[in-house]
Amino acid sequence: MSGFSLTRVGAVLIKEFKQLSRDRLTYAMMLLMPVMQLLLFGYAINSEPRHLPTAVLIQEDTVFARSVVAALKNSLYFEFAAQARTPAELDEMIRRGDVQFAITIPGDFTRRVARGDTPQILVEADATDPSATGGAVAALAALPNQALARDLSGALSPRQARAPFEVVVHRRYNPEAVTAYNIVPGLLGVILSMTLVMMTSLSVTREAERGTMESLLATPVEPIEVMVGKLAPYVLVGLIQTVIILVIARLLFNVPMLGGWAGLSLGVALFIVGSLALGFLISTLAQSQLQAMQMSVFYILPSILLSGFMFPFRGMPGWAQAIGEVIPVTHFLRVVRGALLKGQGLGDMWRELVALSAFVCVVTALAMARYRRTLD
Repeated sequence: MSGFSLTRVGAVLIKEFKQLSRDRLTYAMMLLMPVMQLLLFGYAINSEPRHLPTAVLIQEDTVFARSVVAALKNSLYFEFAAQARTPAELDEMIRRGDVQFAITIPGDFTRRVARGDTPQILVEADATDPSATGGAVAALAALPNQALARDLSGALSPRQARAPFEVVVHRRYNPEAVTAYNIVPGLLGVILSMTLVMMTSLSVTREAERGTMESLLATPVEPIEVMVGKLAPYVLVGLIQTVIILVIARLLFNVPMLGGWAGLSLGVALFIVGSLALGFLISTLAQSQLQAMQMSVFYILPSILLSGFMFPFRGMPGWAQAIGEVIPVTHFLRVVRGALLKGQGLGDMWRELVALSAFVCVVTALAMARYRRTLD
């Protein structure tokens, strides 16, 4: 056996570089994946969100009430997005998820402050994601001593000896701030994405590699028939996974299930079909199982990081939220959490269901357009 040769090493090295240049998808993934991770973790991830959308019900328009609103805004945690006219309208805003906080300033607020009766301001927080509201709720502790510091002057100066009012916080939908109530329902979307997209893309690509797809293409089967026939078994798999996850969530983690079954069922069906169609689309793009796996991961990683599963969605910058709104997992998580934790009905989650329906239509159309009846 001949000794070590740098010439042979160089030949193998050149061969590998040529092979890598031919597999452009793998090369692109190697370069894009670390860049994407760096950008997402560096810019998009924020565990202490600020400028959270807030609705306020001011039952008296006085200087003291306006000072409280200004102090909340200056804390940078609260961004006033709406002003309710009735308690029912305020309750509807937070139940639909339009706002993160709902603040009520009572009608006798100024009179009771002047009399030293220590009135109460009600702050209702959507605590389905405890990490999204923790910082803002903590900031409320300093509000009574700071909000009216300039207004309590002259004859009202003695009122500054103690807090002129009290802030009462109601953590709705998750009063004990149990993280599992947010994470476990969210796992349904992540698990379905990881299994269905990856399984479908690998299954179809495997047939192309083994040559069985060539036999299928020789038959008079239409593209939509191939897609339905190949995806139907995985629909059943997805439904079984959904049932198992929901049962475990209830029995082991005691996740509340307040209803909304019609919207949840429709959301699950749309998400399963859309995920399978996406896997089929990936299989039409990938030339090998390795490429199918890489493209699946390239979809799953942003789905985990930008959907609101691991980090508060409203804590991300605007551009990251815009990307997150395009990801179907984002809308599916809202459907699942809204149904289980809030008992939302079809009327409350129609926007998310429309987004999932659009995802199914677009991905299915692209998959059909990419499907080739003859092999290259």
